[in-house]
Amino acid sequence: MVTTINMEDLRHLNLFSKITGIQTRYCFTYNDTLIFAVPKPKITQALGKNNENLKRISEILKKRIKVIAQPRGLEDAKSFIQTMVSPVAFKEMEINDKEIIITPGSVQVKASLLGRNKRRLLEMQMIVKTFFNLDYRVA
Repeated sequence: MVTTINMEDLRHLNLFSKITGIQTRYCFTYNDTLIFAVPKPKITQALGKNNENLKRISEILKKRIKVIAQPRGLEDAKSFIQTMVSPVAFKEMEINDKEIIITPGSVQVKASLLGRNKRRLLEMQMIVKTFFNLDYRVA
């Protein structure tokens, strides 16, 4: 699936590349946090010594920043989504040929996964569609 990059994302990707020295094309927002997905072996380089790179980018953009491992396929889907929604922990995740279904453990967890006006749900649907080309829903 081809996604377009807007100017703001392009600026964020360029800044990330200049500070960390890592080229990535995955930059998105979830829960008011700017998230960069990089190959798993490059995570420590992206964070920098004592998370200096992360702090520097956060200081410049005045946003919370998170660096996560880029999924290699559906086998990484569960860990990828768990990392995205942490510290919220869901009960289980089911993947079938058309969609990914998250089963929350309680009402509070479901509310956290959905967000106000389903904002987090819509953000996660877009992210899952980009990486796995599947639909996403919370049961």
